[in-house]
Amino acid sequence: MDDDSFVYDEASGEWVSAADAAALPAAGTVEVRDAVGNLLSDGDQVTLIKDLTVKGAGQTLKRGTLIKSIRLTGDAQEIDCRYEGIKGLVLRAEFVKKR
Repeated sequence: MDDDSFVYDEASGEWVSAADAAALPAAGTVEVRDAVGNLLSDGDQVTLIKDLTVKGAGQTLKRGTLIKSIRLTGDAQEIDCRYEGIKGLVLRAEFVKKR
């Protein structure tokens, strides 16, 4: 593209240069941040900052528990993960801290 070409950004409602538009995150991506504001991504390790009772599993995950290899779900506040003996565990990002 030319340096003087512009693209309409629907999120902001403004015309931005093509170079700036390429630098913006894609419309389908969602930023997921932990309890202290760190940006999370697939494969990160997180620790729990609060004791959480897991519904249906009859188990409580204690504060400080390490969760490895998280996956983002597309929701800004939910992360998908695995833990021993619990299938389909989904945690809220507000209860975890990036390690």
